[in-house]
Amino acid sequence: MIDDYTKSLVNKYKPKGILVDTNILILWVVGSANPQMISKFSRTKQFKIEDYRVLVRILASFSKIVTTPNVLTEVSNLMVKDIKGNELSKCFAKLAEALSTEALIKLEEYYVESCIITRINKISNFGLTDCGILELARNRYLVLTDDSKLAEYLQGSDVDTINFNYIRNFSRTSNN
Repeated sequence: MIDDYTKSLVNKYKPKGILVDTNILILWVVGSANPQMISKFSRTKQFKIEDYRVLVRILASFSKIVTTPNVLTEVSNLMVKDIKGNELSKCFAKLAEALSTEALIKLEEYYVESCIITRINKISNFGLTDCGILELARNRYLVLTDDSKLAEYLQGSDVDTINFNYIRNFSRTSNN
């Protein structure tokens, strides 16, 4: 499923936690609500059901899954934009469940003040959400994203990061 370097990062951060970026969290929410919907939603149509299954296995490895209010707001807004009716209700139910204290896979939300985030010199390149990820994850959490530009920036800022696209491609080629 993953290469040795990625395994070493997972093992290093298992007890600390993983911070999940917006698109990956949307994949998890949509897949948890209805895996068949993954190919129908604009933010997840590039993924396959197997990618969702790989994601679930990765997330299950960590003691906690971390998010921010900014990531959750983006997830909510993007779901409202493209998912309608009963499917949207299912997605929000899964998200609410994951934020509850009784959840099997529980999201732990941490807040970083926007005035701190805006001091990051790359705010104009990456925006509030991504710079908040940088600020929160630094020396604390592994970051999981599918945004190659963000992954490169985070790695250049000494934030351990896994690009989910790499895991997807590795998983597909190793299964053939």
